[in-house]
Amino acid sequence: MRWGDMDAYGHINNVEIMRMLEEARIAAFGPPGGTGAAGVEPLVPLFSAVPDGTLALVVEHRVRYLRPLDYRNVPARVDVWVSGLKAAALTLDYVVHDPVDGHECVRATTQLAFVDEASGRLMRLTQEQRERLAPYVATGLFSH
Repeated sequence: MRWGDMDAYGHINNVEIMRMLEEARIAAFGPPGGTGAAGVEPLVPLFSAVPDGTLALVVEHRVRYLRPLDYRNVPARVDVWVSGLKAAALTLDYVVHDPVDGHECVRATTQLAFVDEASGRLMRLTQEQRERLAPYVATGLFSH
C-alpha cells in the first residue's frame, strides 16, 4: 500500500484495489511477454510464456468490498488462485487481507482470455498451459 492510495476516508481507494489485484496477478503469473525489463521469475510463467502476438486480456472483474482496507505502512497480503479453466478462458480469484489483523477486506474474481493480436480471435488454452495451471486450481496457493 502506498500513502497516495488512500481516499478521503483514509481507506485504500477502489481503483487502487484493482491495481493491487493486478500486481498480485503479475507476481504469480508473470508480466505479458515483451513488456518491461527482466526481473524476478513468476511462480507460474503463464502470461510471460505466451507466443509473440498473443494478448492476455481481462474479460471481466468482479469485486466485493467486505470491509475497508485502511492505509498501513506495511504491504497487504493478496491470495490469488485459479478458480476455473475453460477452453479459451481462465478465472482467477483473490482475497485481500488487512496486513495487521488479517481480516478479509476484498474478494474478487478476474476472467482472462488469450487473444491473437493480428486477428482479434480468442485462442484456446493449450494443453501445456492447462498442465502448468493444474496444481494451482482452487488451492489459494499464491500470496503476494
